[in-house]
Amino acid sequence: MSEVPPISGTGMIIDGKALASEVEAETKVRVDELAALGGRPGLATIIVGDNPASAMYVRIKHSACDRVGIRSENVNLPEGAGIDEILETIRGLNEREDVSGILLQLPLPRELDPARAMAAIDPAKDVDGFHPMNMGSLLAGAEGLVPCTPKGIIWALERLGVDLEGKEAVIVGHSNVVGKPLAAMMLNRNATVSVCHVFTKDLASHTRKAEVLVVAAGVPGLIRGDMVRPGAYVFDVGINRVGGRTVGDVQFDEVIGVAAAVTPVPGGVGPLTVSILMSQTAKAAEMKMKMKEG
Repeated sequence: MSEVPPISGTGMIIDGKALASEVEAETKVRVDELAALGGRPGLATIIVGDNPASAMYVRIKHSACDRVGIRSENVNLPEGAGIDEILETIRGLNEREDVSGILLQLPLPRELDPARAMAAIDPAKDVDGFHPMNMGSLLAGAEGLVPCTPKGIIWALERLGVDLEGKEAVIVGHSNVVGKPLAAMMLNRNATVSVCHVFTKDLASHTRKAEVLVVAAGVPGLIRGDMVRPGAYVFDVGINRVGGRTVGDVQFDEVIGVAAAVTPVPGGVGPLTVSILMSQTAKAAEMKMKMKEG
Protein backbone atom coordinates (compact mmCIF):
# COMPACT_ATOMS: atom_id res chain seq x y z
CA MET A 1 0.00 0.00 0.00
CA SER A 2 1.38 3.41 -0.97
CA GLU A 3 2.05 5.87 1.84
CA VAL A 4 -0.55 8.63 2.27
CA PRO A 5 1.10 12.07 2.12
CA PRO A 6 0.83 14.50 5.03
CA ILE A 7 -1.61 17.41 4.84
CA SER A 8 -0.15 20.33 6.80
CA GLY A 9 1.60 21.32 10.04
CA THR A 10 0.98 19.76 13.43
CA GLY A 11 0.18 20.44 17.04
CA MET A 12 -2.82 22.77 17.49
CA ILE A 13 -5.22 22.08 20.34
CA ILE A 14 -8.80 22.82 19.29
CA ASP A 15 -10.21 24.84 22.18
CA GLY A 16 -13.82 23.70 22.44
CA LYS A 17 -14.57 26.16 25.23
CA ALA A 18 -13.45 29.13 23.14
CA LEU A 19 -15.43 27.94 20.13
CA ALA A 20 -18.48 27.34 22.33
CA SER A 21 -18.20 30.91 23.62
CA GLU A 22 -18.38 32.13 20.02
CA VAL A 23 -21.52 30.07 19.38
CA GLU A 24 -23.09 31.36 22.60
CA ALA A 25 -22.27 34.98 21.74
CA GLU A 26 -23.95 34.60 18.34
CA THR A 27 -26.92 32.82 19.92
CA LYS A 28 -27.39 35.51 22.57
CA VAL A 29 -27.80 38.15 19.86
CA ARG A 30 -30.49 36.01 18.21
CA VAL A 31 -32.23 35.32 21.54
CA ASP A 32 -32.29 39.05 22.37
CA GLU A 33 -33.83 39.79 18.97
CA LEU A 34 -36.50 37.13 19.53
CA ALA A 35 -37.23 38.43 23.04
CA ALA A 36 -37.67 41.96 21.67
CA LEU A 37 -40.33 40.55 19.33
CA GLY A 38 -42.09 38.77 22.21
CA GLY A 39 -40.78 35.31 21.41
CA ARG A 40 -38.07 34.51 23.96
CA PRO A 41 -37.00 30.87 23.44
CA GLY A 42 -37.70 28.34 26.17
CA LEU A 43 -36.02 24.96 26.70
CA ALA A 44 -37.71 22.19 28.69
CA THR A 45 -35.64 19.20 29.79
CA ILE A 46 -37.02 15.90 31.06
CA ILE A 47 -35.15 13.54 33.40
CA VAL A 48 -36.50 10.14 34.43
CA GLY A 49 -35.10 8.89 37.72
CA ASP A 50 -32.16 10.19 39.74
CA ASN A 51 -29.13 9.41 37.57
CA PRO A 52 -26.41 11.78 38.92
CA ALA A 53 -24.69 12.07 35.52
CA SER A 54 -27.97 13.02 33.82
CA ALA A 55 -28.66 15.61 36.52
CA MET A 56 -25.19 17.10 36.03
CA TYR A 57 -25.58 17.30 32.23
CA VAL A 58 -28.96 19.02 32.60
CA ARG A 59 -27.48 21.56 35.04
CA ILE A 60 -24.76 22.34 32.49
CA LYS A 61 -27.39 22.90 29.80
CA HIS A 62 -29.49 25.13 32.04
CA SER A 63 -26.42 27.19 32.94
CA ALA A 64 -25.82 27.72 29.22
CA CYS A 65 -29.47 28.81 28.87
CA ASP A 66 -28.88 31.43 31.57
CA ARG A 67 -25.81 32.76 29.73
CA VAL A 68 -27.62 33.28 26.42
CA GLY A 69 -31.01 34.37 27.82
CA ILE A 70 -33.06 31.25 27.08
CA ARG A 71 -35.77 30.46 29.64
CA SER A 72 -35.28 26.92 30.98
CA GLU A 73 -37.15 24.44 33.13
CA ASN A 74 -36.73 20.81 34.13
CA VAL A 75 -39.35 18.11 34.56
CA ASN A 76 -38.00 15.38 36.86
CA LEU A 77 -40.10 12.22 36.65
CA PRO A 78 -39.68 9.46 39.25
CA GLU A 79 -37.59 6.36 38.57
CA GLY A 80 -40.74 4.25 38.29
CA ALA A 81 -42.38 6.46 35.67
CA GLY A 82 -43.76 4.41 32.79
CA ILE A 83 -43.69 5.21 29.11
CA ASP A 84 -47.27 6.54 29.25
CA GLU A 85 -46.32 9.14 31.86
CA ILE A 86 -43.31 10.21 29.79
CA LEU A 87 -45.44 10.49 26.64
CA GLU A 88 -48.07 12.52 28.50
CA THR A 89 -45.35 14.89 29.76
CA ILE A 90 -44.02 15.32 26.24
CA ARG A 91 -47.53 15.95 24.86
CA GLY A 92 -48.06 18.70 27.43
CA LEU A 93 -44.78 20.39 26.50
CA ASN A 94 -45.57 20.04 22.79
CA GLU A 95 -48.72 22.12 23.34
CA ARG A 96 -47.12 24.93 25.33
CA GLU A 97 -46.44 28.16 23.43
CA ASP A 98 -43.62 29.20 25.77
CA VAL A 99 -41.60 26.01 25.13
CA SER A 100 -39.65 26.15 21.86
CA GLY A 101 -37.35 23.20 22.55
CA ILE A 102 -37.76 19.85 24.33
CA LEU A 103 -34.86 17.65 25.39
CA LEU A 104 -35.34 14.17 26.84
CA GLN A 105 -32.17 13.39 28.79
CA LEU A 106 -30.81 9.92 28.08
CA PRO A 107 -30.33 7.24 29.18
CA LEU A 108 -33.82 6.24 30.28
CA PRO A 109 -34.32 3.42 32.78
CA ARG A 110 -33.54 0.16 30.98
CA GLU A 111 -37.09 -1.09 30.45
CA LEU A 112 -38.22 2.09 28.64
CA ASP A 113 -38.03 2.60 24.86
CA PRO A 114 -36.17 5.86 24.10
CA ALA A 115 -37.06 5.71 20.39
CA ARG A 116 -40.78 5.78 21.19
CA ALA A 117 -40.34 8.72 23.54
CA MET A 118 -38.16 10.66 21.07
CA ALA A 119 -40.71 10.13 18.30
CA ALA A 120 -43.39 11.74 20.49
CA ILE A 121 -41.57 15.09 20.60
CA ASP A 122 -42.90 17.68 18.16
CA PRO A 123 -40.27 17.68 15.34
CA ALA A 124 -40.34 21.49 15.42
CA LYS A 125 -39.29 21.36 19.11
CA ASP A 126 -36.79 18.51 18.74
CA VAL A 127 -33.67 20.54 19.51
CA ASP A 128 -31.62 17.34 19.97
CA GLY A 129 -32.35 16.49 16.32
CA PHE A 130 -33.25 12.83 16.89
CA HIS A 131 -36.85 12.75 15.70
CA PRO A 132 -37.25 10.43 12.65
CA MET A 133 -38.56 13.36 10.57
CA ASN A 134 -35.53 15.51 11.36
CA MET A 135 -33.13 12.63 10.75
CA GLY A 136 -34.89 11.91 7.46
CA SER A 137 -34.58 15.54 6.39
CA LEU A 138 -30.87 15.43 7.23
CA LEU A 139 -30.39 12.34 5.04
CA ALA A 140 -32.27 14.10 2.23
CA GLY A 141 -29.82 17.01 2.44
CA ALA A 142 -32.16 19.45 4.21
CA GLU A 143 -30.49 20.20 7.55
CA GLY A 144 -32.99 21.70 9.98
CA LEU A 145 -32.78 20.62 13.61
CA VAL A 146 -29.93 18.11 13.67
CA PRO A 147 -27.98 16.19 16.35
CA CYS A 148 -25.87 18.67 18.31
CA THR A 149 -22.49 16.91 18.55
CA PRO A 150 -22.14 16.36 14.77
CA LYS A 151 -23.32 19.93 14.14
CA GLY A 152 -20.70 21.21 16.58
CA ILE A 153 -17.95 19.33 14.75
CA ILE A 154 -19.09 20.74 11.40
CA TRP A 155 -19.25 24.24 12.90
CA ALA A 156 -15.72 23.88 14.31
CA LEU A 157 -14.33 22.70 10.97
CA GLU A 158 -15.89 25.72 9.26
CA ARG A 159 -14.39 28.06 11.89
CA LEU A 160 -11.00 26.39 11.36
CA GLY A 161 -11.30 27.05 7.64
CA VAL A 162 -11.48 23.36 6.69
CA ASP A 163 -13.50 22.87 3.50
CA LEU A 164 -14.87 19.32 3.54
CA GLU A 165 -15.44 19.16 -0.21
CA GLY A 166 -13.28 16.36 -1.60
CA LYS A 167 -11.72 15.60 1.80
CA GLU A 168 -11.19 12.06 3.08
CA ALA A 169 -13.23 11.86 6.28
CA VAL A 170 -13.24 8.84 8.57
CA ILE A 171 -15.67 8.36 11.46
CA VAL A 172 -15.01 5.67 14.07
CA GLY A 173 -18.36 4.73 15.59
CA HIS A 174 -21.73 4.38 13.83
CA SER A 175 -24.20 5.46 16.52
CA ASN A 176 -27.41 7.34 15.79
CA VAL A 177 -26.15 10.11 18.06
CA VAL A 178 -22.84 10.89 16.33
CA GLY A 179 -21.58 8.56 13.61
CA LYS A 180 -24.56 8.23 11.29
CA PRO A 181 -25.77 11.85 11.36
CA LEU A 182 -22.21 13.18 11.05
CA ALA A 183 -21.62 10.97 8.01
CA ALA A 184 -24.75 12.48 6.43
CA MET A 185 -23.62 16.04 7.21
CA MET A 186 -20.20 15.39 5.72
CA LEU A 187 -21.72 13.80 2.61
CA ASN A 188 -23.95 16.86 2.28
CA ARG A 189 -20.70 18.86 2.06
CA ASN A 190 -19.23 16.53 -0.58
CA ALA A 191 -16.63 14.79 1.59
CA THR A 192 -15.64 11.20 0.87
CA VAL A 193 -16.79 9.46 4.06
CA SER A 194 -15.85 6.11 5.61
CA VAL A 195 -17.65 4.92 8.75
CA CYS A 196 -15.80 2.35 10.88
CA HIS A 197 -17.15 0.30 13.78
CA VAL A 198 -16.48 -2.74 15.95
CA PHE A 199 -16.66 -5.08 12.94
CA THR A 200 -14.23 -3.06 10.79
CA LYS A 201 -11.15 -5.05 9.84
CA ASP A 202 -7.77 -3.32 10.19
CA LEU A 203 -9.05 -0.05 11.63
CA ALA A 204 -5.66 1.65 11.29
CA SER A 205 -5.65 1.20 7.52
CA HIS A 206 -8.76 3.39 7.41
CA THR A 207 -7.80 6.01 10.00
CA ARG A 208 -4.39 6.63 8.38
CA LYS A 209 -6.15 7.90 5.25
CA ALA A 210 -8.29 10.46 7.07
CA GLU A 211 -7.80 14.16 6.52
CA VAL A 212 -10.58 14.61 9.07
CA LEU A 213 -10.86 11.89 11.73
CA VAL A 214 -13.73 11.74 14.23
CA VAL A 215 -13.61 9.12 16.97
CA ALA A 216 -16.78 8.25 18.88
CA ALA A 217 -16.27 4.63 19.89
CA GLY A 218 -16.30 4.79 23.69
CA VAL A 219 -12.97 2.94 23.90
CA PRO A 220 -10.27 4.73 25.94
CA GLY A 221 -7.08 5.37 23.99
CA LEU A 222 -8.27 3.49 20.91
CA ILE A 223 -6.48 5.77 18.42
CA ARG A 224 -2.69 5.89 18.75
CA GLY A 225 -0.29 8.30 17.09
CA ASP A 226 0.73 5.79 14.41
CA MET A 227 -2.93 5.42 13.35
CA VAL A 228 -3.27 9.08 12.32
CA ARG A 229 -2.36 10.72 9.04
CA PRO A 230 0.16 13.54 9.52
CA GLY A 231 -1.64 16.87 9.39
CA ALA A 232 -5.14 15.44 10.00
CA TYR A 233 -7.86 17.20 11.99
CA VAL A 234 -8.89 14.92 14.84
CA PHE A 235 -12.09 15.22 16.89
CA ASP A 236 -12.28 13.03 19.99
CA VAL A 237 -15.91 12.50 21.07
CA GLY A 238 -15.09 9.82 23.65
CA ILE A 239 -15.82 10.41 27.34
CA ASN A 240 -14.40 7.62 29.50
CA ARG A 241 -13.53 7.40 33.18
CA VAL A 242 -10.14 5.76 33.72
CA GLY A 243 -8.35 5.83 37.07
CA GLY A 244 -10.44 8.74 38.32
CA ARG A 245 -9.73 10.82 35.20
CA THR A 246 -11.89 11.67 32.19
CA VAL A 247 -10.15 10.59 28.99
CA GLY A 248 -11.12 10.30 25.36
CA ASP A 249 -10.86 7.64 22.67
CA VAL A 250 -7.65 9.21 21.34
CA GLN A 251 -4.17 8.94 22.88
CA PHE A 252 -3.86 12.72 23.01
CA ASP A 253 -0.15 12.91 23.91
CA GLU A 254 0.76 10.80 20.88
CA VAL A 255 -1.69 12.23 18.37
CA ILE A 256 -0.95 15.91 19.11
CA GLY A 257 2.53 15.38 17.66
CA VAL A 258 1.14 14.04 14.38
CA ALA A 259 -2.17 15.78 13.68
CA ALA A 260 -2.67 19.37 12.54
CA ALA A 261 -5.21 19.84 15.31
CA VAL A 262 -6.85 17.74 18.03
CA THR A 263 -9.72 18.28 20.47
CA PRO A 264 -8.82 17.58 24.10
CA VAL A 265 -10.99 15.61 26.53
CA PRO A 266 -12.42 17.28 28.49
CA GLY A 267 -12.77 20.76 26.99
CA GLY A 268 -13.17 19.85 23.34
CA VAL A 269 -16.33 18.55 21.71
CA GLY A 270 -18.42 18.62 24.93
CA PRO A 271 -18.72 22.41 25.33
CA LEU A 272 -19.42 22.75 21.61
CA THR A 273 -22.31 20.28 21.87
CA VAL A 274 -23.98 22.29 24.63
CA SER A 275 -23.54 25.57 22.76
CA ILE A 276 -25.09 24.08 19.61
CA LEU A 277 -28.08 22.99 21.71
CA MET A 278 -28.55 26.66 22.62
CA SER A 279 -28.26 27.66 18.96
CA GLN A 280 -30.84 25.07 17.94
CA THR A 281 -33.26 26.17 20.66
CA ALA A 282 -33.03 29.67 19.21
CA LYS A 283 -33.47 28.22 15.72
CA ALA A 284 -36.64 26.39 16.79
CA ALA A 285 -38.04 29.68 18.12
CA GLU A 286 -37.06 31.47 14.90
CA MET A 287 -38.78 28.80 12.80
CA LYS A 288 -41.93 29.11 14.90
CA MET A 289 -41.99 32.90 14.56
CA LYS A 290 -41.47 32.66 10.81
CA MET A 291 -44.44 30.27 10.54
CA LYS A 292 -46.62 32.72 12.47
CA GLU A 293 -45.58 35.58 10.19
CA GLY A 294 -46.01 33.59 7.00
